[in-house]
Amino acid sequence: MHGKLVHKRRVAVLAERIKEMLPPCSTLLDVGCGDGTIAKTISQTVPGLQVTGAEYSARANCAIPCTGFDGVHLPFPDKSFDGCMFIDVLHHSLDPLSIVRDASRLCRSFILIKDHVAETSLDHWTLRLMDWAGNRPYGVVLPYTYLSGQQWKELYRDADLTEQRVDRAIPLYPFPFSLIFGRNLHFISVLTVSSH
Repeated sequence: MHGKLVHKRRVAVLAERIKEMLPPCSTLLDVGCGDGTIAKTISQTVPGLQVTGAEYSARANCAIPCTGFDGVHLPFPDKSFDGCMFIDVLHHSLDPLSIVRDASRLCRSFILIKDHVAETSLDHWTLRLMDWAGNRPYGVVLPYTYLSGQQWKELYRDADLTEQRVDRAIPLYPFPFSLIFGRNLHFISVLTVSSH
């Protein structure tokens, strides 16, 4: 039911929003790419974009070239890509800072993060429900590591990233579901990587 009601719209909306944030003719690592559908859709609309995936539980039918990894250490040399992308991945990590730091090592330019903001207990429980419905059937690890706005700012600072652009108005759900599952729970940020 989740796939029918949410998945197709989610892919379309995120691909549309993210394509506007990516430079053409660049190389992008999609960390935690899942089945690769979103990255594949984006690559078909951004001229010259080359996308590679990295996934903890790599799928044989992934829509993009994909490499398995241990969930923290990405198996690529320094400065291998222009950018890295995390779409609803970091809240599945027990240590999101470590994986973001490793992604920074790989990037020449930017990191794009789509994730959640949880400021209240209601936010946490809403996100837990969404996560459980969307990921449990696939055996995805669910530690429910949701950060507040302040915690995201601290993560960016500790990873030596500078936020350049943020989109908080992401219409993932139609009315009236948006009143429950939309609100201000979602964001997309583009961050520049320190040159040192």
